[in-house]
Amino acid sequence: MATSLRFDREWRTGWAFALPGLSLLAIVMGFPLVYAAIMAVSSMTLLHPRLLPLVGWDNIALMIGNPGFRHALWLTFGYSVVTVTGEFVIGLGLALMLNSVVALKPVYFAILTIPMAMSPVSVGLIWRMLLQPNLGIVNAMLEAAHLPRVDWLGSADLAFWTMAGVDIWQQMSFVVLILAAGLAALPRDPYEAAEVDGARPWQQFWYLTLPMLRPVAAITVIIQLINEFRTYDLAYVLTKGGPGVSTEVLSFFAYRRAFLGLSLNEGAAASFVLLLVVLVLTLIFFVITERKA
Repeated sequence: MATSLRFDREWRTGWAFALPGLSLLAIVMGFPLVYAAIMAVSSMTLLHPRLLPLVGWDNIALMIGNPGFRHALWLTFGYSVVTVTGEFVIGLGLALMLNSVVALKPVYFAILTIPMAMSPVSVGLIWRMLLQPNLGIVNAMLEAAHLPRVDWLGSADLAFWTMAGVDIWQQMSFVVLILAAGLAALPRDPYEAAEVDGARPWQQFWYLTLPMLRPVAAITVIIQLINEFRTYDLAYVLTKGGPGVSTEVLSFFAYRRAFLGLSLNEGAAASFVLLLVVLVLTLIFFVITERKA
């Protein structure tokens, strides 16, 4: 009886402390989300700024049938796969190297956090200047090496890969920090036993490090996947979705439909389709990770 009373008292105390924060979170996040959901099934445009009449799923059906939306959706899938793969592979390599470093490790970590601490808009502006075709330092270095200048952001074939490279450069820091923390927390006993058995370094990495690091790696991939699906800043600053629609990811497509196309309802519908895609991918990834665990 005493245990039950103590549990009830702790439960009430916990809710009393958590309720103000949860209420603020519900107001800050819940209200805009509900309003956007209502807007997605409304007839609201900038020329017709009223929610009524509600049109149900017509806006979402219109978006799914739009070739531009489907292009943006598939482009976002490809962009997310490229960037998350690059961030994870490079980040894991750097984390492994940092894990074996003893001297000056705080300095290396401080340097790695610089790109992560910068806003995407600042990163986009900096790289836009560096990659400028006539005055940018990157093309100046190519010319000094007797190589031809490259229109990094003006070529439909290169703009996608250039934007992905800039994204990887910035987001890789976060992956390195998370994976380095995961590596530092791994137990040493399995490695000592493997060394006694004569296991080589690549065997220890493949059969020990990767399996034990899987939970941390899964969370890292999920977080980055969600971040990349929401990419908007770099597309806006670097390319404005161009040349043509070669870098028009789904977030930028939703912005263009809402504010340049004056259709707030269609932009909200596109955003909700993006939300559903991210939720489904997250659930699938969790299921796959749990089955392999």
